[in-house]
Amino acid sequence: MSDQIDAIPGVTVGLDELVRLRAAAQGLALTGSGRPFSPQAGVHRSAYRGRGLEFDEVRIYQSGDDVRNIDWRVTARRGRLHTKLFREERERPVLLLVDLNPCMFFGTRLQFKSVLAARAASIVAWVAAMGGDRVGGVVAGDSEVKVLPPRSRQAGVLSLLHAMKNLQPHAPGEMAHGRLDGPLSMLRDMARAGSLVIMMSDFRELGTQGARHIRSIAMRNDVTACLIHDALEKAAPPPGIYRFGTPQRKITVDTASREIRQVWSREFEAHSRRLRKMTRGLSVRWLEFPTDVEAARLVKAGFGPVRRAA
Repeated sequence: MSDQIDAIPGVTVGLDELVRLRAAAQGLALTGSGRPFSPQAGVHRSAYRGRGLEFDEVRIYQSGDDVRNIDWRVTARRGRLHTKLFREERERPVLLLVDLNPCMFFGTRLQFKSVLAARAASIVAWVAAMGGDRVGGVVAGDSEVKVLPPRSRQAGVLSLLHAMKNLQPHAPGEMAHGRLDGPLSMLRDMARAGSLVIMMSDFRELGTQGARHIRSIAMRNDVTACLIHDALEKAAPPPGIYRFGTPQRKITVDTASREIRQVWSREFEAHSRRLRKMTRGLSVRWLEFPTDVEAARLVKAGFGPVRRAA
């Protein structure tokens, strides 16, 4: 069956749609928390000095300098040991965690949470590739987790898009506490110090080990966590009798009860507060991505346009 027939707007995504989101990445740039973790900075020159590819300057030899970089011509001319310095130009790894587990197959507005995660991750990946960064990450589905080593240019993006299209959920499922821990462990093992790490999830299936993995990643990398949620999770629907659930379990809720409406709202606030407390002091930036807003608007607001020189 063709990709176009498989895709149901707002419910599932097709590969063609994810590829077309390249247009939404035009004019955007990825910004992190601003914390300097390493000399890596995408295609921009870093302040790191060492054995690189681009010559920077010559200075007087100092104890500890690599003897292989001694400039013998300048040394002979000036009568004192001089060494060459190089300025490295590096590609920054941009790693995405995309949560496409069955519990993300939910939404009451513009799109399901799984669709928003895939759309936003696609735009971020295109922005990274267009900025000269390498793209990789982990895509977590119901029955499979795909680990994608960072790759340059379109290769990394297309691998990610294919994985998201293939692993996206097509039906709701039971919540499993700790199901996100394994994918986060894989992301931790992949994240080299100085990477830009962006997570797309509702974090509902985050366990104790997963929380430790996030903290470990944040200690060495620039981390942005996008908390994906639906309006129905933040506030109860108008007073009435509603039936919710999965094929395995269904419940009936009467939202005419003031107590139920208050508990409903407090539960999401508590979830959000727990997540922020978990990473307190680690410069993790938390962004809220609601399903009733287009992915392109959320990415632009969260990461910002390219800053042009005056």
